[in-house]
Amino acid sequence: MHDLAPLARFGPLLATDLRDVTSDPEALGSAGFWAVAADFEGGLTCARFGRVRTEPVPEPEPGRWRGPSADDWTSSLDHRAYTAGVRRIREHIAAGEVYQANLCRILSAPLPDPDAADVDALTALLARGNPAPYAGTIRLPGHGVEIATASPELYLRRDGQSVESGPIKGTARTADELLEKDHAENVMIVDLVRNDLGRVCATGSVTVPALCAVESHPGLVHLVSRVRGELGPKAGWTELIEATFPPGSVTGAPKSSALKIIEALETAPRGPYCGGIGWVDADRGTGRLAVGIRTFWIDRTAPAGPLLRFGTGAGITWGSDPEREWDETELKAARLLAVASGAYEASGRTAG
Repeated sequence: MHDLAPLARFGPLLATDLRDVTSDPEALGSAGFWAVAADFEGGLTCARFGRVRTEPVPEPEPGRWRGPSADDWTSSLDHRAYTAGVRRIREHIAAGEVYQANLCRILSAPLPDPDAADVDALTALLARGNPAPYAGTIRLPGHGVEIATASPELYLRRDGQSVESGPIKGTARTADELLEKDHAENVMIVDLVRNDLGRVCATGSVTVPALCAVESHPGLVHLVSRVRGELGPKAGWTELIEATFPPGSVTGAPKSSALKIIEALETAPRGPYCGGIGWVDADRGTGRLAVGIRTFWIDRTAPAGPLLRFGTGAGITWGSDPEREWDETELKAARLLAVASGAYEASGRTAG
């Protein structure tokens, strides 16, 4: 909806009164409160807002969001293509080119009423149907950014010179269903994140306060680790993002090899999915960016008309079974697509 005012919402923080929009990461070290949306492919939008207040996420209003039905979605990689991609990544692993690569697919569906589509209304539904620690909205219709995220994953938290990342690797319906493969996957990515942070953090300051902790989220569990460090004296947001982006948990290890494999196998750009979404308070020297997973965005540039898009994927290792990896991508998407369809009940339950 192009006449909606720009805003950004992150949990209880609501930012309004748009002042500036830039693609220059140096702005994050200047002044003011910034909403940040970084595409997986490298596009960056930083929006400075003049007013920030604490306000609860509004209750969903009947009819305010009209989403696609569960049958309207198409996938950039169908079942056959995705499982073939898993097998191809295992060949790369066998050849010693990579240890792990994240294989993702982009789901797309036409919006029933694109002129009335408001991602903040979708965020209200997600807050009730799929609550998440890094949920939020970035609504900048005039700048092509309309995002609603229910991300459970911390990409970067910064408080002064202290930084922390919380990579997620390993997903199952219950803790009992987590495999040794999931633990191995997590440890590999922790090593990658340690290396990334080590490029801009003081020598010896990078630590791992938590390794492979089990976290429960709606409909599934994740293995989550935490990696911390102290930025060197010359490192700011620009250097931090350059050293760590795209997030290691959604690329693979080694990152450079994994990115080449991703580019060869995936048939659609990821956009804000698997990018970075969040806020930076330049005045206070703080910020929090989530990995853009469990994320919806409106694409108004599609040739066939405006689309709602959503990404889902899985980390592929030598121990991966193609069918199980496909099932993991389905598990991650099912509940979110049900919420976005509008299949929401007043009790807070969702279909799927």
